[in-house]
Amino acid sequence: MKQDFEGLRKKLYKISFPDLYLFKFIVKSDVKKIAQIEALFNSDNAQIRLTESSKGTFVSISVKEIMLSSDEIINIYIQSSKIEGVIAL
Repeated sequence: MKQDFEGLRKKLYKISFPDLYLFKFIVKSDVKKIAQIEALFNSDNAQIRLTESSKGTFVSISVKEIMLSSDEIINIYIQSSKIEGVIAL
C-alpha cells in the first residue's frame, strides 16, 4: 500500500510542515459514509465543507486541517481508502 502513495509523498516533500492541507473526497449521499470521512479528522480544528451534487446523489467533502507531516496526510488517505465507495481527489 505504501508504494501507491510514493508519487504523493514526492509532491508533499516540497511542503514545509506544519501546513494547512486541503483534502477532497466524493461519496454517495450516505450519512454513514460522510460520518466515516469526518471521523478521520480532528473535529476541533478541521474546517469541513459538504457540497451536494445537483441531483443529490453525491456529496463532495472538502476538509482543511493543519497537518504536521506528510506521513499524517498519507495516513488519512490510507484510512479513507478503506471506506467503500470513497473517491479521494
